[in-house]
Amino acid sequence: MQNNLGLFIAKRASISGNMEALVDVSSGRRLNYLELNARCNRLANGLLGGGLASGDRIATLLMNGPECVETFFGAAKVGGVLVALNWRLVADELSFILTDSGADTLVFDSAFNDVVVDLQARGAKGTNVRTWIHVGEAADRPDFAVGYEDLLERAGDAEPEIGASDDDLLFIMYTSGTTGLPKGVMHSHNTTMWASLTALITADVRWGDRYLLCLPLFHVGALNPLVSILHGGGTAVIMAQFDPTKVWELYGEEKITATLAVPAMLNFMLQTYDSEVHDTSTLRWVMSGAAPVPVPLIEKYAAMGIEIHQVYGLTECGGPGCLISPDEALTRAGSTGKAMFHTEVRVVDPEGNDIAPDATGEVIIRAPHLMLGYWNRPDATAETIVDGWLHTGDVASVDTDGFVYIQDRIKDMIISGGENVYPAEIENVLAGHDGISEVAVIGQPSEKWGESPLAVVVKSDDSLPPESVLDFCKGKLAPFKQPKQVEFVDAIPRNPTGKILKRVLRERFPGPAAE
Repeated sequence: MQNNLGLFIAKRASISGNMEALVDVSSGRRLNYLELNARCNRLANGLLGGGLASGDRIATLLMNGPECVETFFGAAKVGGVLVALNWRLVADELSFILTDSGADTLVFDSAFNDVVVDLQARGAKGTNVRTWIHVGEAADRPDFAVGYEDLLERAGDAEPEIGASDDDLLFIMYTSGTTGLPKGVMHSHNTTMWASLTALITADVRWGDRYLLCLPLFHVGALNPLVSILHGGGTAVIMAQFDPTKVWELYGEEKITATLAVPAMLNFMLQTYDSEVHDTSTLRWVMSGAAPVPVPLIEKYAAMGIEIHQVYGLTECGGPGCLISPDEALTRAGSTGKAMFHTEVRVVDPEGNDIAPDATGEVIIRAPHLMLGYWNRPDATAETIVDGWLHTGDVASVDTDGFVYIQDRIKDMIISGGENVYPAEIENVLAGHDGISEVAVIGQPSEKWGESPLAVVVKSDDSLPPESVLDFCKGKLAPFKQPKQVEFVDAIPRNPTGKILKRVLRERFPGPAAE
């Protein structure tokens, strides 16, 4: 039997055809599995009619919506390789990814007309794109583009001939590029299937679940849940963009049972919650990851009757890595749990030996859902996957019972007076300060200590003085871990998945450190 991700929708349509598959919050559109599969087929047949060959790359520049889903699964059926573009990028950055991936088709919506017109005007110097497919009203369509709905209307909804399967390439997802040019992570039909199975078997996912997707679908933190919920027979409720107030409303209106939100999103949501208005009675859990989840944040949600299940994963492993089980979510608050099903996770020292309990080391992962490698980057692939193990660059500790605690990125570690200092540990402490809304910790050069921690803080109390922040750490952290200085900012820079852009903070606050 061929393993083709597009066939997941066809199979689900044959089993649960009248079940609601998608709800698009922005437009109010609702599609059952039969309708979704028919539209995926039309998209696939339309691409074939335009000359698509198996292995061709199809880029998307779309806000979350049905077109993202249809393009992913429809292209998958006929061998198209999806390249979902981060729509927060500027034209030069998009041009790099389009050129690097060799995408010759771009599906885009009206919100990005200006940047697409710029890209198209660059000709061969800017992209390899030859087919431009526009989502939106005809009046807004650039004259060089064809209409998405027009393409679907001209195509039939019969099942197309399958153009790829198993180890064939399915998508290329470019990393955020927080430390340099982004790399294209390659996943196949097989690796993506294993990532879906791993999520379904490990997490508390049930047939008929209603899953709220509020992360952008150009990120694996949204793509893996999307594939999993449709694979398992549920409904994906899709938000075009995250809105903290709207999320609370959707929990009640759409009877949401599960969702994923990064810690920054959970923080924003706390500020808009109204217990007398918002209904969370159907919500079983919220998965959270992309950064260590502060224990005080988990405790605040627990007091509201909402379980936060900390997850750990990467684009390079298709999403799944570790997950805390529901029965340990509160008793082991702060841990990301143990390795997920079909996944091996070790924490090792620089020589590759497993670390002792409570020591720290690098997380490495082996699983059938690991990436094939980096697109056009065999050198980077060889550095990252060694003897079948993915070297993540993340620092963690493991307790005596085998529970993993993510500390930080190796590159973000601060070495102060010869001691390793993990910013996430300091950030976790400061997250418990009532006057602090957000915090990020970076190292600054120090003549005395080599490096010293700097706390970059967003206030929730305008009268908060720096001394209060520094004093709050006393008795909670060893002296060498305590911040030596505080800088107040209006917002912490983050990438689309909520990860703090510490490179930006280091550029803004280069030091030297206060002694």
